[in-house]
Amino acid sequence: MEAYVRFADKVSAWVGRAFAWCIILMTFGVTYEVVVRYVFRAPTSWAFDISYMMYGALFMMAGAYTLSRDGHVRADVFYRLWRPRVQAGVELVLYFIFFFPGVLALIFAGWKYAARSISYQEVSVMSPAGVPIFQFKTIIVAAGVLLLIQGIAQVFRCVLCLRDGAWPVREGDVEELEKQLIHQHDREVLAHGSEAVDVVAPRADHTEERRR
Repeated sequence: MEAYVRFADKVSAWVGRAFAWCIILMTFGVTYEVVVRYVFRAPTSWAFDISYMMYGALFMMAGAYTLSRDGHVRADVFYRLWRPRVQAGVELVLYFIFFFPGVLALIFAGWKYAARSISYQEVSVMSPAGVPIFQFKTIIVAAGVLLLIQGIAQVFRCVLCLRDGAWPVREGDVEELEKQLIHQHDREVLAHGSEAVDVVAPRADHTEERRR
């Protein structure tokens, strides 16, 4: 199980980081459109298509990566107060009730949409450029398969937690600034949850003035 978890995490991380470059393409398209539209008065017919296709590809293909890093939104009002074994048990049940049926529906429905789109070489109707979009419909299926692979890894994580009483350690990755501040200042900066608290270290010159 541990080997599969590591394998799934690596696959999800590689795909997520590869598709993160869609941000660069999307930014270039939007920036170019703004410049030529408002400076040269010559708007493009393809920038809008590029922006929503890049954002859609990034959103779909980063889902498994986010799941592997436990980054999806969770209503953890009660969850965070439970012991790890209780958390794992609840997650294990919910994966089979909600996650896997939803992901399988995404794969099968996405396959139908992609096959139909490829059959008549679908193009975008959002602009006069007629940008081909049939190839992007296959991303629905790919995203579903990746989520399925990562979802099995998450189930294994729950089983390991039920066995060991603690969640398996995840691979190191980027962290939110809030978590970095907690680690850096030993919970002094954000001791009251997400509410920032100023921590001011005494300056040497002020200390010297007091002594005088």
